[in-house]
Amino acid sequence: MDRMTLAALAALVAFSAPGKVFAGSEDVVVEQPWARASIGVSRPGAAYMTVLNKGEEAVTLTGLSTPLAKMLEIHRSSTTAEGLSTMAPAGEITISPGESVALEPGGLHAMLMRLQTAMIEGETFPLTLAFSDGGEVTVDVPILGIAARGPEG
Repeated sequence: MDRMTLAALAALVAFSAPGKVFAGSEDVVVEQPWARASIGVSRPGAAYMTVLNKGEEAVTLTGLSTPLAKMLEIHRSSTTAEGLSTMAPAGEITISPGESVALEPGGLHAMLMRLQTAMIEGETFPLTLAFSDGGEVTVDVPILGIAARGPEG
């Protein structure tokens, strides 16, 4: 193999390894991405993960993209004192140095609306996180069963 092929193969392995993926400056780490299977394409899907900032400056998650959905937002689910569940866009998410933000059921999550294809258990899809400094990181998100409660299933 020539050097360019080896370099391309090394990059592919680095970005397809499960668990952790590094963004541009290697200050942002995305761990344990996962999603639940969807009910066709008529209902939105959601993706979950932990985003860590290992740098010395705050980073701001400004957007998401995937070919799987036409509209993506970070949403926050919460429950009122009366037991009423609500969900609303959370906007940009700033992560302080040395801190992490969990996108998990019942809290912050990546909302995938206007699905282009069904989210099928056992498949994966690419999800790109965009940051205010122009950096991006793409992770492969495994799709678990419709009743999954975490990355272990």
